[in-house]
Amino acid sequence: MNNIIKKILELVTDKKDKPSGAYNIRVNGACADRGCTPNVDIVSKENGSGIDIHIKPGTKEEVYIPVVIDNNELTDIVYNDFYIGEDSDVVIIAGCGIHNEGSGHTQHDGIHTFHVGKNATVKYLEKHYGSGGGKGDRVINPVTNVFLEEGSTLEMDTVQIEGVDFTKRITNGKVNDNATLLIKEKLMTSGNQVATTEFEIDLDGKGSSVDVISRSVAKGSSVQEFYSKINGNNECAGHSECDAIIMDKATVTAIPEIKANHVDASLIHEAAIGKIAGVQIIKLMTLGLTREEAEKEIIAGFLK
Repeated sequence: MNNIIKKILELVTDKKDKPSGAYNIRVNGACADRGCTPNVDIVSKENGSGIDIHIKPGTKEEVYIPVVIDNNELTDIVYNDFYIGEDSDVVIIAGCGIHNEGSGHTQHDGIHTFHVGKNATVKYLEKHYGSGGGKGDRVINPVTNVFLEEGSTLEMDTVQIEGVDFTKRITNGKVNDNATLLIKEKLMTSGNQVATTEFEIDLDGKGSSVDVISRSVAKGSSVQEFYSKINGNNECAGHSECDAIIMDKATVTAIPEIKANHVDASLIHEAAIGKIAGVQIIKLMTLGLTREEAEKEIIAGFLK
């Protein structure tokens, strides 16, 4: 792996060295390195389109599955399926980085499906990043399908900070009895970048719940669209919140939808879009910051 790939791997995984334990590193559409443990088995799909990750019941481990592309004009589509055993407590670190120095279109579509067993707990971390001085588009389209069994919990923490020209982020979930889905999204766009987020969650089980929180900053002439739909099909609790800071000539659309199909479904949606308050900037400028530095501090705090 060259220095560019190593740098991007560090950015999307927050890890300088090669992971120990279970990991699969995908570079330019193929597996570059892999490690398994007695409790976590990672196997390639027979058609070569992705991997299956089998996690035994009661496992407590971290699993790394980052993707890096620095090959101009490559479109990479991968299907990863996670089978997480009962009573497990695992952290899965994903992430995708694209470096494009050319004029061609470079794209990664990662379709991840989580089958989370009874009473298991999963934390899923996904960071997207784009770099390179080329004029070609950097495109990342993640699809996440979630199936939560009784009493299980999945926490998704997704981040896209810079460098991705186009993205369509789709999450579908089915939540069973007393299971919990927590989704936190942080997103920033600039220039002419376009980002679309779509969530659709079915709260099918008694005592099921979901909490969707999106924080975004739109700068330049970028475009953001946020769609969230929660279907309350049983005694359940659902919450959707979209907060966005808009700057320059950017546009932001937020369309939250809730649908109660059961008398004991309790559902809430919130959406707020606005510019940075002038009083916040003035306060920081009185402490010696320039206007640009003040804006950066406010944005960093908002996306924290």
